[in-house]
Amino acid sequence: MRLITISLTLLMTATFAGAVKADGAADDVIGPRLRFIKSNGIRLRIAEMGKGPLVLLLHGWPESWYSWRHQMPALAKAGFRVVAPDLRGYGESDAPKAVEAYDISKLTGDAVGILDALGEETAVVVGHDWGALVAWHCVLLHPKRFRAMIAMSVPYGGRSQESLVTTLKREFGDNFFYILYFQEPGVAEAEFDKDPRAILSRLYLSPNSPRDKPEVTNPKRSAGGWIPRLGAPKKLPDWLTAKDLDYYVQQFTEAGFRGGINYYRNMHRNWKITPQLAGVQIQQPVLFIAGKQDVVIRGATKQQLTTQMSRVIKDLRGVKLIPDTGHWVQQERPKETNKAMVEFLKALD
Repeated sequence: MRLITISLTLLMTATFAGAVKADGAADDVIGPRLRFIKSNGIRLRIAEMGKGPLVLLLHGWPESWYSWRHQMPALAKAGFRVVAPDLRGYGESDAPKAVEAYDISKLTGDAVGILDALGEETAVVVGHDWGALVAWHCVLLHPKRFRAMIAMSVPYGGRSQESLVTTLKREFGDNFFYILYFQEPGVAEAEFDKDPRAILSRLYLSPNSPRDKPEVTNPKRSAGGWIPRLGAPKKLPDWLTAKDLDYYVQQFTEAGFRGGINYYRNMHRNWKITPQLAGVQIQQPVLFIAGKQDVVIRGATKQQLTTQMSRVIKDLRGVKLIPDTGHWVQQERPKETNKAMVEFLKALD
């Protein structure tokens, strides 16, 4: 059964990922090569393209290596070796059972293990969403292995005085918030595993995407889970084809959602096990990219984000906010994202 799944994955990869140009438009080019490596004691599936200095692309939740389908050809063409793994718990990569197997030390250890498996001493690490959280900690916990980074969507302002989970519990109480929902053992994955297409199609949208009215509007957690609180899309956004969505759905149908949700279940643990990061400045060059309408940055301006991050980043080389763009920035605006990435990478010493 596993061999059939892998064959189907490779077929879908050739169909979808193999037909993107450097600027994100369709074209008949050879897509990324998918293979398996051992990293940090587990097996990871990686997609790779190109030759040159290594750029490691880390996806977020609920995503896949495939979220970088537009970036990989552009960076390979620009002269870089590009590797995008399915992070642990995703796609064809191993998914350990223990919740603690997804803490930040394991996740950054996986990134270091990828470099070791590839025979690379250093890399530029790029992360979006949860991948950005991992990338921030890669440069903090393993500064000799990561010479620069690009963060997308999730900024960094230094170690907080309390964990985010503690803050959210105080703020939301009995009301629903997805991160608190994810703390409940086994609950969120049970909801999403029953209908991967329902949750993915509701999340992979732009800020202005038309939706049906949500079925649940009661703010109390007891009123229901997350899918009925998100209005179903009236149509897919222009940047996401039906085949793109089918690929994501197939990946989560096979792997399930538990692994990715376990990242959230380690948020408090991550804070507890990293007290040494209090007051630590990031020394490596950093570029930050986000959609201007990304809910994660909560309407923050370029100046506000620059001020926030400059306190803890010694060499912040830019904050790029792309107008009329939401959370899925590298998929929504591949041309603008690729241009910013290539300019940053080529300017590195």
